[in-house]
Amino acid sequence: MLERPESRERNMRGIRQDLRKMPSSPECMNPATCLPYIYFALFDGHAGTGAAVAAANQLHHILHEKLVDVIDHLLPPLDGYMQLEASTKHGTTFFIPEKAVDNEALITGALESAFWDMDQLIGEDKQKYKVKGGCTALVALFILGKLYIANAGDSRAVLCKSRCPIPMSNDFTPESERQRVRQLAALQPELLGEEFTHLYYNRRPSQRDLGKRILYRDAHMTGWAYKTVTPEDLKIPVVYGEGKRSRVLATIGVTRGFGDHDLKALNSNIAIKPFLLSQPEVQILDIQEEEIKDSDVLIMGTDGLWDVTSNEKAVEIVQRSLDHFPANDKSRLKYRYTSAAQDLVMHSRGKLYEKNWKTADGKAATIDDISVFVIPLAPYKEEYTEWKQEYEAIHGIYETSCETSEGFGKLSLKTSPIATGKAVMSGLAIENSVNRDSLPDSLGDSSASNIPLYSADIALKIDDKTCALASGQDNSVLVIENTSSGDNLSSHYNCGAEVKGTPPSSEKSASSKEGEEDYASVHALMPCTDTHTTSELNVFCQPKDLSQKPNTLTHK
Repeated sequence: MLERPESRERNMRGIRQDLRKMPSSPECMNPATCLPYIYFALFDGHAGTGAAVAAANQLHHILHEKLVDVIDHLLPPLDGYMQLEASTKHGTTFFIPEKAVDNEALITGALESAFWDMDQLIGEDKQKYKVKGGCTALVALFILGKLYIANAGDSRAVLCKSRCPIPMSNDFTPESERQRVRQLAALQPELLGEEFTHLYYNRRPSQRDLGKRILYRDAHMTGWAYKTVTPEDLKIPVVYGEGKRSRVLATIGVTRGFGDHDLKALNSNIAIKPFLLSQPEVQILDIQEEEIKDSDVLIMGTDGLWDVTSNEKAVEIVQRSLDHFPANDKSRLKYRYTSAAQDLVMHSRGKLYEKNWKTADGKAATIDDISVFVIPLAPYKEEYTEWKQEYEAIHGIYETSCETSEGFGKLSLKTSPIATGKAVMSGLAIENSVNRDSLPDSLGDSSASNIPLYSADIALKIDDKTCALASGQDNSVLVIENTSSGDNLSSHYNCGAEVKGTPPSSEKSASSKEGEEDYASVHALMPCTDTHTTSELNVFCQPKDLSQKPNTLTHK
């Protein structure tokens, strides 16, 4: 859950002492200041476990801070919140660049910079700790209704949608990045020592080829040409081998990932790290705009899976497993996606036939380790849609019509079916009673001079948000909302909200018998005629003494 740093600072103020035991679950956080996201990652280590373990423990923390840095772009502050922060000594943290930058570019930048910082951190840690080897990295980030896949290495993400495979990443191997590695070697030949060459030949030349003509390709070429073989051509190509067996400096089979800072070329002292990148390739899928079914999933797997299983075969295996555990079978639903991941692993591992491991179709099984995620997309889309509706409802409520920071904006309660419906349902969901004495006594120094001091006629608590309605001027009321966030509490003050309702019937008041209690029906927030009653929200004010103002409001 992303939260604005200034919101966390406000939450540390003395207000938290009034309500110390507030729930800290994400469901209780304010959508106006908090943005949820979901993160999955796979790290496939080589030559040791140190880099993979470090990335699994640290990358999500680094990424979180990168996203917090741009939260004011991803989740623009509401006008009321914006003016509140502008009045502080620190000023607002909202930054408007000269060139428009969309959210996709900001999130992509957060992923790329997090990958870079993670690699640098592993490089620093190896000086103090035994961080051996390196690892590939594959990250899936669900945020703002979109799926971001960041890949550095040969692990792979494939989207299974409508029973069709959609690649969400590309493998980065010496074969796929041969051109980049050779160009770097050509520009910096000192990286090759005296043992390697940036030239590429249609076949490896030998001593008996000296003086003969051979087809070759230089780093600046995509085609082929002839050259006469010289002793320089007998050096090992910087990318040695073909296909899956290709290696950088005849040593490593991946070109992107974390770690490998102290890796040397085989039987030499030549560093390989300059040819390896930590930069991920980021691909984006707009889930909000897609029609997502319960069988649409994201498959994430290490190269142990993809070495022997094609994208099409993986989708076929997953769909067969999902059909075996239908979504409407509630008793077996918990096995649905786990079983699909297990089937992918079992297919790639194969079975032992006459001392050889083979897949079900008779091909050689993998000899590498296998890790697999099968992630359903529908639940995330549902959760995001619900969050977006709540955020838009709050955005509508907090639409400002006052440009001065003196009153922190007027609370214009727009007609919002989502907001009204949510408020009504939240109010009916629980029964609670809030003591007015536990709320703040005044608006503080920032309030406008014509706003009366806080003296609530009605106090209510809905979804851990404690609100108070106080008598104002010109048939208006003052709304004070204390919004909980974790174990902290922040206050937002808005003036000018009006309340309208039907006063208690005079006939009912006249016919009240001794010992009976009169109830003033409180319904919704609309233009005011009586500061003690409203209409349309089934909440009941129960005064102990009709001659006094009510201290509590109980809602059912």
